[in-house]
Amino acid sequence: MSDTPRILITGISGQDGSYLAELLCADAADVHGTIRGPIDGEVPNLGAVRDQVELHRLDLAESGRLRALIAELQPDHIYHLAAPAFVPAAWDTLAETVRAIAGSGAELLEAVREHCPEARVVVAGSREIFGSDAPSPQDEASPCIPTSPYGVAKLAVHQLVSLARRRDDLHASSAILYNHESPRRAEAFVTRKVTRAAAAIKLGLAQELVLGDIAAVRDWSAARDIVRGLRAMALADEPDDYILASGSGRKVRELVDTAFAAAGLDVAPYLRIDQRFVRPPELSEPIGNPRRAASALGWSVEIGFEEMIDEMVQVDLELLGAELTPQ
Repeated sequence: MSDTPRILITGISGQDGSYLAELLCADAADVHGTIRGPIDGEVPNLGAVRDQVELHRLDLAESGRLRALIAELQPDHIYHLAAPAFVPAAWDTLAETVRAIAGSGAELLEAVREHCPEARVVVAGSREIFGSDAPSPQDEASPCIPTSPYGVAKLAVHQLVSLARRRDDLHASSAILYNHESPRRAEAFVTRKVTRAAAAIKLGLAQELVLGDIAAVRDWSAARDIVRGLRAMALADEPDDYILASGSGRKVRELVDTAFAAAGLDVAPYLRIDQRFVRPPELSEPIGNPRRAASALGWSVEIGFEEMIDEMVQVDLELLGAELTPQ
């Protein structure tokens, strides 16, 4: 491995990929990344490092393209982050979801084995592999009984990573990721829906926030903390699987209260519960135990929940405020 490692990040334009790119560019690495769209177009999340990364077009549906790219680049480190990210949508696109997640993961591991077996590989997994019945908090030894197509596909890749580690002696690790957020989170996710609504109401652009079950619990961390964990996994002497999570559960109601407080608002007049969006109570709270990552990697979250939500609200206030400013 050279003094300047060559790094490939699939899905570099997304929330995690873009923060990881910034972190690795600060390390003076040779960073390459894949995106689905044109490589010469605008990539807003990469604004801070666009001139420091080389982009490659990749659609996970194109079988063989990822293999060819790995053979061409011969990367030292690979972070496989590209995948569908919105869990509910997987029910409507079963075949596409499985191909994009499980198929690309298998192709990547096969390509590494054939073309760069010394590469260090980190694959982004999901707490969805545990399903809704796993005892809480979950750790790396918790039973995996996924209850969504997304979770099934992620579990397949998680198990393939473990097999590749044992059979082919690859430095391959699976990151079991819990909810992690930032101003770059898509608006389909509840965190961004809430922070954007708080900002819109503050600016007079909306009158209410409509939600379902505000008693639901999630383990939320900041995306910038999570990508530090991904880097630590790649740099570790030995590969392994790690839960990256805060270890604390927060109710959606806490998210709402924190976001509206950050906007200087009392939420009571604006929050409306729509029973159509209320799901049955969860049997187990999805909270991750990050003890192994803390012990083996020295990793822990550094950005608090309130700080993370406040940043998201302030960015949404700025973005929506800019739309009100005459050009």
